[in-house]
Amino acid sequence: MRQRLIQIILPFLLCSLPLLAAAAIGSAIQVPAREFYLQHLTWMDVLILSIGISLFILQMLLTLKALRWRGTSFDERSDHFLSSLAQAAEWFPLLGLLGTVAAILQTFSSMTETVTPREIIRSYAPAITATGSGLFMALINIFPTWIVQIGRDLIRTLGGSDEPVPMEPQPLPVATPASAPVRRTRPADAGS
Repeated sequence: MRQRLIQIILPFLLCSLPLLAAAAIGSAIQVPAREFYLQHLTWMDVLILSIGISLFILQMLLTLKALRWRGTSFDERSDHFLSSLAQAAEWFPLLGLLGTVAAILQTFSSMTETVTPREIIRSYAPAITATGSGLFMALINIFPTWIVQIGRDLIRTLGGSDEPVPMEPQPLPVATPASAPVRRTRPADAGS
């Protein structure tokens, strides 16, 4: 039972944490804001969300593979890919800002000479959705790497194989001439 818990159940539970976190964040957004966002999705939002969700699914599959305990070690072949994909998540806020700037430019180019501040705000508000999309995708795409780091430590602990961090052996103190005790002897009499 313990082996099944460590090798199958715990990795699946750990991989569900990012999904639960994404759902919690999505549900924490107030209903009017969430409805506004969904009604004003742009092509840039769809692009960010498509790439972000695809990247997230790929990372979660690699995370599940990386958390498989093989009795003595983990499968570390996916670590390089996970690290690279986590770095790719840094691009989502930039894509979101790019989408926001493009939407702002489009908004200002479509305005006539007589525009009220209220119309400017109403026209400008949908431009913010790209920033929200980029930030949300960046947030959920950094979770998998963290889950692997924390999950491996937890699985090692539960598996009873705390691999102690090897400490470098400390060198023994060596007596230097300045610190060595001086042994004084009497010079022997040459004549006696």
